[in-house]
Order: sequence, then C-alpha cells, then structure tokens
Amino acid sequence: MVVLGDSTAVGLGDPLPARGGWRGVGPLVAEALGVEPDGYLNPSFTGARMGCVLTKQLPAAVAHRPDVALVVAGMNDTLRPDFSAERIAADLTEVIRSLAAVGTTVVPVRYHDHGKVFRLPQSLRRALSERVAELNAAIAGVVEREGVPCLDLELLPGAYDLTAWSVDRLHPSELGHRMLATGFTERLAEAGFAVPRPVSLTCSGGVEPSAAGHFGWLVLKGVPWVWRRGREFAPYAAVIMWHSFRERLR
Repeated sequence: MVVLGDSTAVGLGDPLPARGGWRGVGPLVAEALGVEPDGYLNPSFTGARMGCVLTKQLPAAVAHRPDVALVVAGMNDTLRPDFSAERIAADLTEVIRSLAAVGTTVVPVRYHDHGKVFRLPQSLRRALSERVAELNAAIAGVVEREGVPCLDLELLPGAYDLTAWSVDRLHPSELGHRMLATGFTERLAEAGFAVPRPVSLTCSGGVEPSAAGHFGWLVLKGVPWVWRRGREFAPYAAVIMWHSFRERLR
C-alpha cells in the first residue's frame, strides 16, 4: 500500500505520543487491510501539489508496486495563483495510469467546501469554493474516464463537524483521520478488497494538543500561513468580487 499527497496524507492533525511524529489516515487504512509494515510506503510531504505527486512521489510508488494507492492532493493547488484544473487532471491521469500499469488500484479524493470549516472573509470563501468546485470537476472527470474508485469528502458523514478537525481547522483531527480511513476502506471493499480489521471511530493512541500548543501553533504557523496564502489568493478573490458586483448591476 502507498499513500501519496500533501500534509493530510502525511498525517498532520493526528500526533503520536512522545513526539513520535504523525500517524493519520495511511497507517489506519494499512492496519484495516492487514498490510505489514514493510508493505507500507508513504512518500507524501507537506505542501505537496498534484504535480509534486507526479514528479516527486510517483517513482517511489511505482517501484513499490502496491496493490492500493491513496491519493490526497489538490487542495494546495486551489490556493495558488497558477491554479490549473486542466493540469491537475492531466497529472492525476498520469499518476493513475502509471500505477495501474503495475497492478495498483488508485483511490483519489474529491473535496468538501473547506470554507465551511476554516472561516474566511466572504469574498475569499466564495473564491475558495469556486476553486474547489473546479478541482472537484477535474478529479471527477478523471475518475470517470479511468474507472477508479473515489472518496467524496462532501458525502463523508460528519465531514463538517468541528470534532473532525484539528486546532488549525486545516487538517483532520485523530477522529477526522479515522473518518477518512473508514471512507477509504469502504471504497476499497466495494472494489473487492478484504478489510479484516475495520477502522474504529474511537480515538486512541493519539495526543490531544494542549491549550498552549493551540496558541503556539496559531502564532508560529497558523497566522503566517494565512498571511502567505491570503496574499497569493487575494487577486483571484478580487476578480470574483468584481464579477459578482457586475452581476448585481445588471
């Protein structure tokens, strides 16, 4: 089994005790499927875009020759000024076909409206929603053409419950990662894979960040991240606002 993608694929939001790193959706799915440690590979990294999956993560994944590959990528693309749904679709298509050639079943995700979770000004929220809709349309087109399973996060039960999200509201909490793992294993079961140990939604083994940890994250990482991405995303949001204003004048 291989997990490809961004910080959610890394497991951010589900920390292990004693600074043991991140767990997250990948190990939970691997355990549910009965994958041994030497059969599990996760070359994902924070900040990865779909192009990163293709150029930097796929070679190791193909060499691993997995039965299953989960792909959690695309959301970082929506926040960048050079966003291209067509390029994302082309990159995902190549990822799926390259892995299918070595006998891998690939399961990508379609995304929820993250503006309902991470609070943004109305203009930015609308802009983000439109970008996510473009991303989802691109992914859905690839899924249909290539005939692969897909996990639709919009339809995932509890996707908008705040308990499913970590303090940053950007990454799933332990519960959120368990919900993702449940969704992935359901899609894999539908595709004919055995799931001998279904994922439990009872949290255990992770670490609940302290209030001090919450504050530290917001100051050191959260605010700077919003500032960086806001500057990149603002021009697109301004265009959305202008078109909305023109529509109201008609």
